[in-house]
Amino acid sequence: MTSMPIILLLSGSLRKGSSNEVVLRTAQVVAPSVGVDTVLYEDLARLPHFNPDDDTDPLPAPVAGLRAALDRADGILICTPEYAGTLPGAFKNLLDWTVGGTEICDTPSAWVNAAAPGRGQGAEATLRTVLGYTGADIVEPACVRIPVSRDLIGDDGLLADSAARRQLGGVLRQLAERVGPSSPAA
Repeated sequence: MTSMPIILLLSGSLRKGSSNEVVLRTAQVVAPSVGVDTVLYEDLARLPHFNPDDDTDPLPAPVAGLRAALDRADGILICTPEYAGTLPGAFKNLLDWTVGGTEICDTPSAWVNAAAPGRGQGAEATLRTVLGYTGADIVEPACVRIPVSRDLIGDDGLLADSAARRQLGGVLRQLAERVGPSSPAA
């Protein structure tokens, strides 16, 4: 029996209840219906500022935890806001900590842009650059835009829109298909 692929969910927002978090928590609910398991990374605020001098063993505990989570994941799904035309500093810091490791290399990766139409392209461009630099396997068809307005969020704090939920299911399915049979989870 094979286990389900594990997709690590990374939010680029530190704000509780952000639209990015709403998207990823909804992905967690949708995941079992498409044969995927998910893990939401919740320690973004605990990561120390990146310093190459500290990128040695033993790693700071939050960094070791991040790299272990990445290492266990078969795929990565990111949902991040855009600040000042690029990634938020805390999320760029997370990505900086991945450069010295090899955990992202060849890992199927995608993002969901939850920003209003016409926004978020700077974050997408930066993600593409940094993920490319780390050797991530960017799954282009899984990189989508699902604009999240407050009226699309249900009382449970999740996306109530069925079309958005189907689209998230499609994103997770495409990541899982890219994982393939040679993954650790298969």
